[in-house]
Amino acid sequence: MKFYISCFLLLLGLGFGMTVQAANPQVEFQTNYGSFVVELYPDKAPKTVANFLQYLDKNFYDGTIFHRVVSRFVIQGGGLTPELKEKSAMAPIPNESNNGLKNEPGTLALARTFEPDSGSAQFFINLADNKFLNYYKPDPHYIGYCVFGRVIRGMDAVERIGQLSTHKVGQLTDVPNEPVLIKKVALLEKPVAAENLANMPAKKVAKPSTSVKKGKKRG
Repeated sequence: MKFYISCFLLLLGLGFGMTVQAANPQVEFQTNYGSFVVELYPDKAPKTVANFLQYLDKNFYDGTIFHRVVSRFVIQGGGLTPELKEKSAMAPIPNESNNGLKNEPGTLALARTFEPDSGSAQFFINLADNKFLNYYKPDPHYIGYCVFGRVIRGMDAVERIGQLSTHKVGQLTDVPNEPVLIKKVALLEKPVAAENLANMPAKKVAKPSTSVKKGKKRG
C-alpha cells in the first residue's frame, strides 16, 4: 500500500510540476485608469516575450505612459515619460509576426517603425479586429506586427483608456488630454483565471491616418 501511495504522490507531484512549467507568464499593468492582466505567449513569440520580460526586470515601464490613443484602433505606450520624452531602449529584435496570432481585440503587440525588425520597448493593445496589422507575407508592407500576448482580465480598463479625448503635441498625434500613467508593470507570481471575454461586442475598425508608430517615427 505504501508503495502505491508513494507512486501516486510522485505522479501527482510530476503533474503539478508540468502544470507550473506549462503556464504562460501573466503580467499586471497598474494605471491611473485601472489595472488589467495580460497573458504572454512565449511558445508563439519567444524572442518578443523574452525582450518584454527583460524590460520588466529593469522596471523600464514603470512611470511611462500610454502616449497614443486611437478610439476603435489601439492604445500605445511603454516608451515615453509623462513629459513625452522618449526613454532609451535596448537594441531592436527580429519581427515574429508570422506566428499565427492575430491583431484581434485585446491582444498585445510590439510597436515598430516601417522597418520590420525595429521593435524594441513600445507596445500596443488592439481595440478592434485590426486585420490590416496581421502578417500576410515577408514584405515590409505586409509583414505585420507581432502579437505576443492578450488581455485576460480588466479589458474594461483598456476600453476606458481607449475612449479618452486626445490632441496633437508636436509630431505626436493622438496624445490623451489627461496623461495615462503606467504606474507599474509586474509579473504575477500566482496565475489568475481569465475573464470571459467571448461575449465582448465586436467593434468596427477605425483605420487611422497613420499606422502603428514607435515614438515619433512612422511604422
